[in-house]
Amino acid sequence: MTQKTSAWPLALSYTALILYASLYPFSDWRDQGIVPWFFLAAPWPKYWTWFDLVSNVLGYAPLGFLYALSALRSGGPWRSAHAVLLASVAGGLLSLAMETLQTYLPVRVPSNVDLSLNFLGAWLGAVTAWSLERLGAIDHWSRIRARWFVEDARGALVLLALWPVALLFPTPVPLGLGQVMERLEAALADALQGTPFLAWLPVRELELQPLLPIEGLMCALLGVLIPCLLGYCIIRSKRRRALLLMATIALGILVTALSDALSYGPSHAWGWFSLPVQLGLAAAIPIGLGLLLMPRRACAALLLILLVVQLVLLNQATASVYFSQTLQTWEQGRFIRFHGVIQWLGWLWPYATLMYVLVRASRREQGP
Repeated sequence: MTQKTSAWPLALSYTALILYASLYPFSDWRDQGIVPWFFLAAPWPKYWTWFDLVSNVLGYAPLGFLYALSALRSGGPWRSAHAVLLASVAGGLLSLAMETLQTYLPVRVPSNVDLSLNFLGAWLGAVTAWSLERLGAIDHWSRIRARWFVEDARGALVLLALWPVALLFPTPVPLGLGQVMERLEAALADALQGTPFLAWLPVRELELQPLLPIEGLMCALLGVLIPCLLGYCIIRSKRRRALLLMATIALGILVTALSDALSYGPSHAWGWFSLPVQLGLAAAIPIGLGLLLMPRRACAALLLILLVVQLVLLNQATASVYFSQTLQTWEQGRFIRFHGVIQWLGWLWPYATLMYVLVRASRREQGP
């Protein structure tokens, strides 16, 4: 029997990450007068680094793991070592397609070495998933999941897994995901420049202003309560809800500190941890504990309200000049291909959560 698993949505999400990272910057496509598969017979490159070798293996290892895990959990004939072959070949074909398409991007250099290392990474990830399955670890996780979560929980689990990843890209407001209005308006203005439609854009009577301390407190508070409420919608036990609350607050603090350390340097890892943020995180503990007894349906309704409140607060504020300068450093750095994905994830995570909860609530209403 086919089992519902979060591995498939995560595998699709990671495939999208590979597509983005491999084909960035998606511009200046052209035919360079060479066959797309010329790199297959190319000699070993003269210049390479250990970082390139390791990153190519590690980049495809999660893909192979998720592909194999998806096949293993689907049951049928693939619940065997054949899942390793399926995942490895799928990862290799994806890498081959990406390297071939890179021949049409002048800023990218296709490589048979990258292809081989990508295949090796996918195979290692697939073997890891198969080994865990053979050892019973996957079945053990399935039993834990059945005790902890409701049956249809995979969408929320995927969103919860992506939440700390979205926080890795620096945000103007600590723990504030979804602040898109300022950039959206600027992008629309640039796109419509020189056209009569530019006059159609709404003009603000007041310029965007930085958040007040009390608003920063609210955003920090909502920034951890929102993923907690998302977890409350699928977790069965009140005690396990409390564990999720503490884990979410701790993870939010650690990931935001890591993001600032990568952005401003290790000495500034805690520069974001201001008094309003501290008060907001402290207030999240008693409030989150007070919500433990709420039924899942009420948690979903409250989650929708808090999401809207946070998005309104964030999108009425502007980014500081210092943040904009730091953002340029990230956007021009060596990790731009991956950071661009994380930036989009930080922008879209709250809206994806909003849509997920709305769809989930509508499905429940249609049930008996």
